[in-house]
Amino acid sequence: QVQLVESGGGLVQTGGSLRLSCAVSGFTLDYYAIGWFRRAPGKEREGVSCIKSNDGRTYYVESVKGRFTISRDNAENTVYLHMNSLKPEDTAVYYCAADPYNSCSWVEDLYDSWGQGTQVTVSS
Repeated sequence: QVQLVESGGGLVQTGGSLRLSCAVSGFTLDYYAIGWFRRAPGKEREGVSCIKSNDGRTYYVESVKGRFTISRDNAENTVYLHMNSLKPEDTAVYYCAADPYNSCSWVEDLYDSWGQGTQVTVSS
């Protein structure tokens, strides 16, 4: 059974840091790209970052470049999202998702499995 479980969310002040984890089971990271998405209050879900399975290439939405870093530990079957210099506009529910096409596209339909999400709140 394919499962993704996010953790690490919480309440942090502006300028603070958090590390989100996405633990996967039922498949290995060797063959899937993993993307992080977020849904802010009143907004549609958007792609934030993604890491490919083969070459480890990473992708970021413009608003988080230089502040967020995605990484993976294949041995632990876990993908991380390191978030620094957090801003109130980063407040959202963050989701990880598995992309069997290894495309790292922001098109959500390409991701076939999703986690339940973890809340990140950045206070001003």
